[in-house]
Amino acid sequence: MIDDARGSVRALLGPTNTGKTHRAVERMLEHRSGMIGLPLRLLAREVYERMTARVGEEAVALITGEEKRVPARPRYWVCTVESMPVEREVDFIVVDEIQLAAHRQRGHVFTDRLLRSRGAVETWFLGASTVAPLIRELLPKVRIESRPRLSELRYAGDAALTSLPRRSAVVAFSAERVYELAERLRRRRGGAAVVLGALSPRTRNAQVAMYQAGEVDYLVATDAIGMGLNMDVDHVAFAALDKFDGREVRPLERDELAQIAGRAGRYRSDGTFGAISEVGPLPASLVSAIERHAFAPLSHLVWRNSDLDLRSTGHLIESLRARSPRPELRRVERADDFDALTQLASSPEIRERARGRGMTALLWDVCRIPDFRRLMLDSHVRLLARIFVQLSGPTGRLDVDWMARRIARLDDPDGDIATLMGRIAFIRTWTYIANHTEWVVDARHWQERTSAIENDLSDALHERLTERFVSRRERTRVIPAAARPVDEANPFRRLLGLDLPAGPMEEGSEEGEALAADAWVERFVDAEHRAIEGRGTEVFFGERRVAHLRRGPDLLHPEVVLSVDEELGAGARARIHRRLVAWSRDEVAAMLGPLSAAPRSSASPALRGLHYQLVRDLGSIAADAGSAQLGSLRAGERGLLRELGVVVGRRSIYLRGALTPALIGRRLALVQAFFGAGAPDLAELGAPSTPADQRLDPSRYLLVGYAVAGPRALRVDVLEDCLAELHRLHQRLGDPREGSIVLPEGFAARLGALGDELELEEVAVALGLRPLGGGRYRLSAPRRHRRGRRRRR
Repeated sequence: MIDDARGSVRALLGPTNTGKTHRAVERMLEHRSGMIGLPLRLLAREVYERMTARVGEEAVALITGEEKRVPARPRYWVCTVESMPVEREVDFIVVDEIQLAAHRQRGHVFTDRLLRSRGAVETWFLGASTVAPLIRELLPKVRIESRPRLSELRYAGDAALTSLPRRSAVVAFSAERVYELAERLRRRRGGAAVVLGALSPRTRNAQVAMYQAGEVDYLVATDAIGMGLNMDVDHVAFAALDKFDGREVRPLERDELAQIAGRAGRYRSDGTFGAISEVGPLPASLVSAIERHAFAPLSHLVWRNSDLDLRSTGHLIESLRARSPRPELRRVERADDFDALTQLASSPEIRERARGRGMTALLWDVCRIPDFRRLMLDSHVRLLARIFVQLSGPTGRLDVDWMARRIARLDDPDGDIATLMGRIAFIRTWTYIANHTEWVVDARHWQERTSAIENDLSDALHERLTERFVSRRERTRVIPAAARPVDEANPFRRLLGLDLPAGPMEEGSEEGEALAADAWVERFVDAEHRAIEGRGTEVFFGERRVAHLRRGPDLLHPEVVLSVDEELGAGARARIHRRLVAWSRDEVAAMLGPLSAAPRSSASPALRGLHYQLVRDLGSIAADAGSAQLGSLRAGERGLLRELGVVVGRRSIYLRGALTPALIGRRLALVQAFFGAGAPDLAELGAPSTPADQRLDPSRYLLVGYAVAGPRALRVDVLEDCLAELHRLHQRLGDPREGSIVLPEGFAARLGALGDELELEEVAVALGLRPLGGGRYRLSAPRRHRRGRRRRR
């Protein structure tokens, strides 16, 4: 049951704001491949956006129950814990908030990951220190590392809601209470952003963007903010100390309150916590425990058998009821999927259809369709029954017309907050279903359809939340163009190319101008990679210039400077900037091709060093610069270089695939962004040669795939082909000091447009020839890099 046979296992444990997740993400990016499991869909999206801003969207997959973004060849996987494709082998696996293994309903999934999921090289578990004794008991070989909080967390007492300091998060534990508090803040303090666990990522991002940009000064949230969602919160105020956990109203445990309070203060900035006056002062013992991060250890983890017997529904139910093999593991008391299974299995029709392993497995998959609406079990089970009956029928697919009718009912952005949240919850269920590609006809269509509906509903919900909980005066900051007539001079018309009507807005749509801009922002953020185009150092979306690149910390990481109008608002600009940074990382990764992946963990230091130089210099280096590493490569590593498309020439080492006109253009844009006027000027991208500016350092040309040879810069593959031909001539002559040669037919044409015979002669000299006059040359000994002597192993 416990797999400690593969790789090292480490647990990083400590309170909030210890940098655990940040450190784990950094560590994962050091590996060739990795997977991270996170407790919330919202947190998965946050980590996904952070990682794509580092390595691009083509390298990272996102998998949650309702969302799958899987590029052609991802190296990293960001998932909710339940959605981790654990059958996929990766070098590094990390599971966040592992103390949730004690959660009454979800805990068995976290426990399963703790016991069974391992990276080929390394596995990390992150969480609270309360789980340390149990991890040590279950995994004797684990290395446990305690992480101290990076900032101080202090108690600030209780205060009236309207007296809370700016940059405060008020935490309640029901939607109704959140709405009440946000309404009070709107009346007295201008408004608040709202964050609930049931919000879609799109709505949540829009609400948080308002808060992060300072467009509102307060955040009202449920305990969804306790699970690692990073926001600039200085103070956390509790509006209640108990919650309904799905079964009963109970007081929150001290470590649960600490998890939420720890959202105050980020990195080195101290934070404070307290309560609103209606709750009163927090007990001294609770305050002491939170400030000292001192809590009782967990007594058990929740477990469920994962070695399922699929011979029949009866065998499946019995295997799910299996007793725990260890006292530290307590069998899950109840779970929605198991309850649905037992109820469905009581139906004679379902039992008749669920015969054999395949149909039993299908029934279990259907039972795990989540009920995001939180309906009574009977209502959800009726839906599951209809789905299973169709999937177990002759076609093995859901009826298209039935599915279309059910989904069409949800495609309605009208209604109040509760109505929209209900529709979003139900469309999430259909998105989950559509992501089972074997269940539906034309799965891609239905995924796009449900995603589009969720986006429309999310935009409408954000609008309703803003209308209700942000005062009109503050909304003029959130939506800068509100109540302004739209005319031909409309800045959004110029900026976005929108077909906005001239003249006054129709009655009731005073914010239409900004909503049109918001719609453009969403189209941009969700656009495919190819919809964004680099033209030199400038970046366009369609025909609209949205940004330009300038010098960053190194060639591979240019700074993205937005060109869009300030009136879009800081929140929207932040989202545009994140998308563009991810796009720029994808551009670099595409340029580097196979070199964008880190070397294997077994690679020699020499291979790692050579890889580093090639990546740093955009795919081309001088042969002399890599000669030491080449001489120290292990057996077989030269073959690995050839497989990657790396060519070892006489004067240069280069990535063959990075010499197309398009990729040379990308390389040139990076060099122009970094060096400005000191970048080379290429007359034609990808041409065999180009005039060389003698004032520039020759290494600048090498960065874009060219090597300086006298008055010309030759594309490195052209240079190496010419040197190879001269080497063959050298071998035929025997002694190069005897006799002379004429340049082979077509030699000058291969070098590209040369101005005259004199220029050709100067290039020939740079290639190692000595002119004798009359178009004849004597060969010098061809220049080659030192390959080094291979050491015996």
